[in-house]
Amino acid sequence: MNQTFQVQGMSCGHCANAVTQAVKAVDPQAQVKVDLASGKVEVASQQDHAAIARAIEEEGYKVAA
Repeated sequence: MNQTFQVQGMSCGHCANAVTQAVKAVDPQAQVKVDLASGKVEVASQQDHAAIARAIEEEGYKVAA
């Protein structure tokens, strides 16, 4: 299932990597695409939307509702 998250606070490659690793900690099979310019993170995963959002926020980024 494809899910899109609007993530605030990402500004560099390290941020993109941190968000990607946070998602993969919840679902190692997830496919993650981070667009720093727009702040969008697209995730292909069977995991619950809330669980992925929580993992991203635990890395210190804000996920817009």
